[in-house]
Amino acid sequence: MTQPVPELRRRNRRMLLALALLFFGSFLVAGALRFSGWRPAQLKNRGELLQPYGDLRNVVPRLEQGGDYAWDPKARLWRIAVAPPERCGAPCVELAGQLETVWQLFGRDADRVHLLWIGAAPDSARNHPAARLLQDDPALRAQLPRLRDPAGVPVYVIDPNGFVILRYAPGFDPADLRTDVARLLKLR
Repeated sequence: MTQPVPELRRRNRRMLLALALLFFGSFLVAGALRFSGWRPAQLKNRGELLQPYGDLRNVVPRLEQGGDYAWDPKARLWRIAVAPPERCGAPCVELAGQLETVWQLFGRDADRVHLLWIGAAPDSARNHPAARLLQDDPALRAQLPRLRDPAGVPVYVIDPNGFVILRYAPGFDPADLRTDVARLLKLR
């Protein structure tokens, strides 16, 4: 038995409307999530994203042993920077150990990360293969936001071009630093 033509037409229209609602509804939901500021937890950075970025492109740091440390963007090197105060002591020794562990966890990408110690560095950091010991420079320190933190020594991530993009407050979880920098290393 065949259905009458008007009933078939109504059923087809309902099916078409349902498909259109399904198709365009997903766009509406995605747009609402996007413009409300929601982001999946896996895409959020763990460190504090600096706005505006510190710009070190015009600052030429000097290595402790002499010579310049260049911000060579073509080399695609990421930097983890620490500018401890004089006589930092045990907190800096502990921080140096944490940074060494984080660096080792980068595995084959570890050679694309330098650990910059600006000014006084603990002895344990001086022997590390990724450590670059820089002379203390007021112009360099001036571009590191909220450097003098009463809670301790903050850590910064510097991109290959010389922009300070992330800050980790004193007492941060080293796993957060590793997660963020590992994500950045995937960018080529």
